[in-house]
Amino acid sequence: MYIVAPTDRVSIAPSWPRTPAAEIRRLGEVAAANVGDALQRMTVMDGGIRLLAGRAPLLGNALTVDVRSGDNLAIHRALDDAAPGDVLVVNGHGDLTRALVGDLIGEIMVNGGVVGAVIDGAVRDVQSLSEMGLVVYARAVTPAGPFKDGPGSIGGPVAVGGVVVEAGDVLVGDADGVVVVPRHRVREVVDAVDGIGEKERVLRQRILAARTDAAEVTR
Repeated sequence: MYIVAPTDRVSIAPSWPRTPAAEIRRLGEVAAANVGDALQRMTVMDGGIRLLAGRAPLLGNALTVDVRSGDNLAIHRALDDAAPGDVLVVNGHGDLTRALVGDLIGEIMVNGGVVGAVIDGAVRDVQSLSEMGLVVYARAVTPAGPFKDGPGSIGGPVAVGGVVVEAGDVLVGDADGVVVVPRHRVREVVDAVDGIGEKERVLRQRILAARTDAAEVTR
């Protein structure tokens, strides 16, 4: 059951579990593509969600927010309860006309230990966000600021980049994009990524060997 804050029309879900950093660290050490392969490529966000600020990788637990297009009131409220290591994940409904996150929200994120954001919408102040050390993915950049009227919700499932994200799921991002690891599959994926990397290593060796053999034949 959601708790509704009548003063700002933002619905807030009960608390949700977060996966400790030590248990997901390995996912931040491998390519997001390998993480996606471990999930049968079913939870990879679409290519419109691009790295716009900061330097990958991104790794953390999802702090989910649903907002009205162009309105970021619920984002401000969500950051009041953010935990270190969270990633702000916002369904902005693909609206590109107003930025939902900028440098002021970035300051709040840094203060709360939030490591980055994935926004199905637009952002601004990307240079400042990068300088803060935040990793931000979004669909677009615009200087236009948001409304702050609500409504919105926090902690419920959201659709971002064509993927459903639950609060507490793990976000893995690099220069290629973002993958969602469902919370209940974290251990499975951690166990699988090394095997996927090894298969790719063996394949690369075969490709290199074939190239070497071809070069020998032409001599």
